[in-house]
Amino acid sequence: MRIYGPNGTTLGAPAPSTKRTSSSGFALPEETASASESRATSAPKATANIDALLALQGVEDPTERRKRSVQRGKGALDVLDDLKLGLLSGNLTASTVSRLRDAAANLKSSSGDPGLDAVLSEIELRVEVELAKAGQV
Repeated sequence: MRIYGPNGTTLGAPAPSTKRTSSSGFALPEETASASESRATSAPKATANIDALLALQGVEDPTERRKRSVQRGKGALDVLDDLKLGLLSGNLTASTVSRLRDAAANLKSSSGDPGLDAVLSEIELRVEVELAKAGQV
């Protein structure tokens, strides 16, 4: 099904002119042979390349990657604080050790910022040491 008109599938087809009469009644547009021929031979609008759109969505913003890395580092420090509190109170739970293991796995990716990567690697080292102390490596 083709739709012809200003929002249709053809480009460059001239708009049909309407016949004006002195009466206030309805008037149909004049159909000319050249207008119908140009509509039949013109190509439909090209659709946007979906691959290009998906590729653009996959491009990662450096500031977003940095923000995610900072959040992972803060999360690992929070788990280390929970571990410290659990050790001091004598209530070390398996869920804290499991969260510590997950935090260690999340710290492996790079943020793109050398200074931030150095801090995250130190946090990762501390997490690995605590996991080794707990016998969970």
